[in-house]
Amino acid sequence: MMEFLSLRETGEAAELPAVTLEAFSGQSNATAVRIEPGEDARELLPHLDRIALVEINFPSFGDGRGYSAARILREAGYTGELRAVGDVAVDQLSHMIRCGFDSFTPDKPLDPALVDATLALFPHRYQKAVDATRPVWALRHGQDHG
Repeated sequence: MMEFLSLRETGEAAELPAVTLEAFSGQSNATAVRIEPGEDARELLPHLDRIALVEINFPSFGDGRGYSAARILREAGYTGELRAVGDVAVDQLSHMIRCGFDSFTPDKPLDPALVDATLALFPHRYQKAVDATRPVWALRHGQDHG
């Protein structure tokens, strides 16, 4: 059984079975989809209002294409659960969160204390991203995030 970590208050999408992107295209009732590396997340844009969960697979630590897929979906207005699955390591979590991921199913268990310590290590950010964190320069100058 793989570990599941969520930053959401409720895990309503946690148990949804995700279908492949190809299968999703042919179904009108699917509400969860899985994107593999090399697949185009933009194919989901016309359907964002009916998708509760998008899983994005990270088959290896060095494959960063999932970050782009997450950002594309969040910038297009996707508000459902965005889950990173696969070879997800502690040192990737903060970057994944900045791209819009809010849940994780890593192949190998993560130490919860290490996750908490890692996420608390840098409380401020310098760049704007799709997460709700206000950049430190905006905090310093009293500006809004957007």
